[in-house]
Order: sequence, then structure tokens, then C-alpha cells
Amino acid sequence: MAMVRYVRTIVMAMMFATLVKTYGFQFVRIDGESMEPTLEHHDQLVVDHVAYELGFPQPGDIVTLYYPPDPSRIFVKRVIAQEGQAVQLVDGRVYVDGKRLDDAYVTPQFRSDDDWGPQRVPLGYYFVMGDHRNDSSDSRDWGMVPRRYIVGKVKARLWPLQELRLF
Repeated sequence: MAMVRYVRTIVMAMMFATLVKTYGFQFVRIDGESMEPTLEHHDQLVVDHVAYELGFPQPGDIVTLYYPPDPSRIFVKRVIAQEGQAVQLVDGRVYVDGKRLDDAYVTPQFRSDDDWGPQRVPLGYYFVMGDHRNDSSDSRDWGMVPRRYIVGKVKARLWPLQELRLF
């Protein structure tokens, strides 16, 4: 009887994994601090891979992407601007098309004081940043991200459980 339960558990797990993969969800673990305070080192996330098959990344979305200098690595960043928009940082404050970005999610200890840009995002590209502005490798360092490098949209933080959050 124990063997039957064991086999049934394995079959159910395989079916669950197939459903998750089929419908485009992936579980990802954060390695690093570049998205603090929104996401922390070792948080477990649910990423929707279908979201951008049907639509486009929007400013404010938290996304997984292939790291442009080394596409074998996956990064998690926030979309700040999309194609055609102009981005500039002045004293650590982000401006998109001349308007200051509402980025209250970046608390003072995570805000840089650097200047960058202005630069217009080319067609087919996105400008992304980590929420930990003074400790993030992002578009300020390695440039714009091609649309094809954006893998999926972060939908939820599952772990730690007490920090469960939907995005």
C-alpha cells in the first residue's frame, strides 16, 4: 500500500510540473540584493512566461531577463522605460520623458545620487533598473535590454511565506 501511495505522489508531482511548465509559469529564486527593498536575497518568485506572449512589458513591471553581457544568466529588474521614451537620472531621481518617476518603492537608503543620460530607448528595447539603486547592475551599466531578452513577468513572491505578495 505504501508503494502505491509513493507512485501516486510521484505521478501527481509530474502532472503538476507539466501543468506549470505548459501554462508558462516558472519558480525563480533571487540571488543578490539589487531589487531590495521590494525583493530580497533568496526570495522565491512565480514568473509568468505567457504574459509577454500576449502583451508587452510596461514601465513598473518587475521582469526576469537574460543578462545582456552574458545571456546564460537570468536577472530580475524593474522596467523603467520602453521604446521611444527618454530616460535621465538627476541626483538619483529618475525622469522619463522629462517627468519625475513616482518611485516611492525606493527608500532613501537604497537611492543613489548619480546622474545619467538623457538617453532615448531605441525601438525594440527597454530600460531596466534594480530597486536598490546604489547597488544594482542594470541598464545604466550595460545598456538597453532587447525585447527578446525579457523572459517573463514576476507575478508573486511566495517565500518567505510571511512576505507573500502579488505584483
